[in-house]
Amino acid sequence: MKTSPVTVRDLRRSVLAVPPLCRDADGMVSLAENRRLTAHLRAGGVTTHMWGGNANIYALGVSDFPAFLDVAEACAVGDEWALPSIGAEFGKAMDQAAILSRRAFPTAMILPMRGVVDRRGAARGIGMVAAKMGKPLIVYYKDSGYLDMADLKALFADGSLCALKYGVLTPDAAVDPELGKILKAVPPDLVISGSGELPVVAHAETFGLRAFTSGCVCIAPRLSMAILAAIQSGDFARARAIRETFLPLEHAREQHSPIKVLHAAVGLAGVAATGPLQPMLSELTEPAVLDALGREAKALLAANETMKVAAE
Repeated sequence: MKTSPVTVRDLRRSVLAVPPLCRDADGMVSLAENRRLTAHLRAGGVTTHMWGGNANIYALGVSDFPAFLDVAEACAVGDEWALPSIGAEFGKAMDQAAILSRRAFPTAMILPMRGVVDRRGAARGIGMVAAKMGKPLIVYYKDSGYLDMADLKALFADGSLCALKYGVLTPDAAVDPELGKILKAVPPDLVISGSGELPVVAHAETFGLRAFTSGCVCIAPRLSMAILAAIQSGDFARARAIRETFLPLEHAREQHSPIKVLHAAVGLAGVAATGPLQPMLSELTEPAVLDALGREAKALLAANETMKVAAE
């Protein structure tokens, strides 16, 4: 497992996969099924596993956190990067940061706090969590106005942050004043397009981002890695063409819940058995929805296999 400090090369060498967290029938984290999932990613060239929102780390208790870290670490082969998340609540994040201070993970992503939060308080809390962990964090910037730009710049300058995952969605990803403001405070090399395949080409072409996270990469890692290669080489037409393959499943995620759809789709595609969702989320149960998801997930997997054959 990668244990060295985070670099720009780490952010760019692979799509940052954001997988679901596979559980057994009793709801326990399954080492075997999570290894199946990461092996599928590895076969497609993906070497970074960011366990965050799609894994519903929000619902993970502090007492369960060390066992989860053991699984995340065990899934990382060689110098693969296992990237856990913490929070979102301040007290929970501080407890998890104390645990991580004794582990070899080089960073963690701090999940976005919502509700009882303001910009100045969020910046202060992020700095305190990073100090407790003794390593820089990746901040998940998901809501417009989450942090003041001067505070954001200071958090990078003092070493509290090493990267930013940008997940604010706009009607047109190429028109995004919030992202423009962030890029005046943070170098583009340290900003990750954080909403999957939907905005990634616009974020690359218009704003210069060259790293991105994806959930659907868990089904089609070769295709997602081909998008990464295309945007890094400046071939945005090719990136847009490959992106079309992901749109049916991405639109389903928009319609029914990004977490629930991906959790179901990975299982329906046969990549890994994802098991039950943790409360407070319910399962997708409508037969018509599940049938459609199964078709879309299998079609995406088939397209991934077609690219594998073409590459060979």
